[in-house]
Amino acid sequence: MTRWVVRILRPLLMLITRRDWQGAEKLPQGGYVLAPNHISHVDPILLAHFMVDHGVTPRYLAKDTLFDVRLIGAIVRGAEQIPVHRSTAGAAESLRTAVESVQAGQVVTIYPEGTITRDPDLWPMSSRTGAVRVALASGRPLVPLAQWGAQDMLWPYSKRLRLLPRKTIHVHVGDPVDLTDFEGLELTEDLLHRATDRLVDALTAMLGEIRGELPRGARFDVRTLERPRSTLPDPTTNTEEH
Repeated sequence: MTRWVVRILRPLLMLITRRDWQGAEKLPQGGYVLAPNHISHVDPILLAHFMVDHGVTPRYLAKDTLFDVRLIGAIVRGAEQIPVHRSTAGAAESLRTAVESVQAGQVVTIYPEGTITRDPDLWPMSSRTGAVRVALASGRPLVPLAQWGAQDMLWPYSKRLRLLPRKTIHVHVGDPVDLTDFEGLELTEDLLHRATDRLVDALTAMLGEIRGELPRGARFDVRTLERPRSTLPDPTTNTEEH
């Protein structure tokens, strides 16, 4: 993917995008987990542009189904992307490969949500635990990355690509998420979910700064792909006994 982006896509992206890239100085040395929000099918390419220009080889934890798609499969295999077999025994093997890669000094990009957000306003959903699990298992930093603008080029789950007028692509790198209070503990599901909530809180706050607004309502659930219903009583209902 690196050669592909540099030789073919980078010149095109330089022409059709404006770039608001901030926080690259926060990228650690050596291996780490890069954890971005996911808003469009084109944002992996736009993030790869950011990474290449900052000396980072793009390597994603990608859905295994992509490896079977003609052309795309050849690209992701040639770029040594890591297939993840979700909801199968192969998922654990994918994460082991990711841990080994990070420990070997590579940067592995893992979308915490595992899919494009279904929130109508494109805020991060509650997320899967893979990014946190790899960071804690490898002992390497977990770096949040908030992005915005790719949805103007290709709206989520849309097929209509809008290249003009030029879109501004915002990519902001945050400080590594502090996971020191979880280090050395058994990686239980409860611990992983609490640590993942911390990551998503950081991503949401960073995205809020880019957008100049805050999310409304509860966070979409990545498992049900719906917004949880409020557990508060309906204020229009009178529950007092007469």
